[in-house]
Amino acid sequence: MFGTLTQNYGPTPIMDRMSKHGSKIAKVVMQPGMDLFCRVGSMIAYEGLIDFNAQPPQLGRMAASWATGEGVPLMTATGQGLLYLADYGKEVIVLQMSNEALSVNGKNILAFDAHLQWNIEKVRGVSMLSGMGMFNVVLRGSGWVALTSKGNPVMLDTREAPTFVDTDALVAFTEGLRVEPRRTARLGGLIGRGSGEAFQLGFSGQGFVVVQPSEDERPTFSVRG
Repeated sequence: MFGTLTQNYGPTPIMDRMSKHGSKIAKVVMQPGMDLFCRVGSMIAYEGLIDFNAQPPQLGRMAASWATGEGVPLMTATGQGLLYLADYGKEVIVLQMSNEALSVNGKNILAFDAHLQWNIEKVRGVSMLSGMGMFNVVLRGSGWVALTSKGNPVMLDTREAPTFVDTDALVAFTEGLRVEPRRTARLGGLIGRGSGEAFQLGFSGQGFVVVQPSEDERPTFSVRG
């Protein structure tokens, strides 16, 4: 029985800093000096000597941003070994950034390298549509990122054609894309079930947009000056 279990469900070979085990688990190779930010409660197992700090001091500056509802409660993982992360059976997306910037819905963040620069920023164009703000976590630099998706995601290449996305299904997009609001008012709620009205964001330029097949209604935001 043990041989069958390890053959079908044992750890996958170690390849990169971050990789996937199946479609719903992220595996992170932890080494001294390579700290990781990960979603609070996302650790499902680890091998080796790994410590967790649920209230790292470097996150204190972001405390006010969590009140918008678009932030994500993070903890710091340090040490050496293998760390396994998941978020209630959601699909996992692993990306390697190379001097790039990525704008991510906070609800879809699972983990990212602690050396990446990050901030919570307002997504351009959304307030023009709905009278409220939409805030994403923007990651910048070179390093690894793990995201989650409710169901199997699709990655759309915005170089091929202008791409329009329901804001409630948007997971992430390449920062720096041209973002234009679009409102199909006469269709009402027939498009974009989660939004209540047919609001979309249009993306064009060199990059990509990640969309999940389940619309995750965003909270009501208070626009900050």
